[in-house]
Amino acid sequence: MFENFSHFLQVLVQGVPATLIATLGGIALCIVLSLIAGLGMLSRRRWVRIIARSYVEVWRGTSEVVQLFWIFFALPLLVGFELLPMWAGVLVLGLNHGAYGGEIVRGAVQAVPREQHECAVALSFTRSQRMWRVILPQAVVEMIPPFNNLFIQLLKSSALLSLIFVHDITYQGRDVLEPNFTGQTALIYSLMLALYLVLAVLITAVMRALERRAAAGVGRQPVGPGKALGRGAGAI
Repeated sequence: MFENFSHFLQVLVQGVPATLIATLGGIALCIVLSLIAGLGMLSRRRWVRIIARSYVEVWRGTSEVVQLFWIFFALPLLVGFELLPMWAGVLVLGLNHGAYGGEIVRGAVQAVPREQHECAVALSFTRSQRMWRVILPQAVVEMIPPFNNLFIQLLKSSALLSLIFVHDITYQGRDVLEPNFTGQTALIYSLMLALYLVLAVLITAVMRALERRAAAGVGRQPVGPGKALGRGAGAI
């Protein structure tokens, strides 16, 4: 069963760069769209709130696979040009997960205690100064753990790009290896799972480091797993 282990791993690793590009590109777009949508839903202008809410509901409420096929197969028929598979994939990953991220941003900003707003007003900060110098730095600490989950989900969703011929980990395993080694499907997919797990652990490590840094920046300590469990046990 393991006589082709090194060959399988070598072929699957060839798909890692495409998976990383799709994931990192999707994360970058997701962060930008999350901030725009989240802050847009808190805007004083009604038309801004309507646009932001519409974006969130449409991209959060429709199938990611259908979104991918629409961008890659249907959109070229309407506009006359076709996106490269990787760019289409990154666009869909960013748009879809940015809709979820918008709710994370909105919730984190609203979770900042009212007293912080009042202190900023007392210091004669403008509305933009209050948001960028007082509210957002504290909200970021609350955003990072759910964004960690969101980015891992985005990583897993990047496997969908194999459906539009992006040569990622999933494509290398399903379309390159499996047809030629049908009797070793279990090993192939086990190695694929392991590679995705390693990438997910790396994302978690980076996000935990960012959480500690963001918490230190506002004079707070991130809650560790042990403390969180302790709180839960105490509440019971």
